[in-house]
Amino acid sequence: MLRRILGTAQVKNTYCYIDTQKKYEIIRTALLFGVALALFAGGYAATETRNNLLTVIAILGCLPASKSLVSAIMFCRFHSASGEVHQAVAAFDETQDTLYDLVFTTQNVNYVADHCCLIGNELVLLTQDRTVDKKGLEAHLHEMLRKAGVGKVNIGIFTELRRYTDRLNTLAASERAEYKDAALLLESLKEISL
Repeated sequence: MLRRILGTAQVKNTYCYIDTQKKYEIIRTALLFGVALALFAGGYAATETRNNLLTVIAILGCLPASKSLVSAIMFCRFHSASGEVHQAVAAFDETQDTLYDLVFTTQNVNYVADHCCLIGNELVLLTQDRTVDKKGLEAHLHEMLRKAGVGKVNIGIFTELRRYTDRLNTLAASERAEYKDAALLLESLKEISL
């Protein structure tokens, strides 16, 4: 549990990542604020005044706690892919490069992708947000992947689960050459998502 509170590299973008990470972010935030409060209380109890070194350390301890609070708030705004999505795409998780629970943040808007799959040079995303600006998301991903040095990739964005799984089946059945930048693309998607 401690490893999960301190880092998420091994579980990031797996099924239920956002829902479980919410809990860990809240626990970490509470612990960090608790340590700062304990330092302040200890200093006050020892010196009977708040004008001491432990008060300064407690105030500085509020900085990482506040940063953790911002992260917890961000995770609380989103939710993981539904069980229905997981059941529909679970077969692809074993044979293709897939990621769950991607949240891409931009200056003006946040984009949520419940699942994505890379087959050849085709990156296919499912978002259950029917109001998503597909062209905006596609442009954002192309720009971020270009900056990361990823070669040409075709991006398809779907809002309906049935159409998404149909597209995955079609791509999986076709003969696709292995994409040379697959590892870089998947790592870049992990880095730019929440």
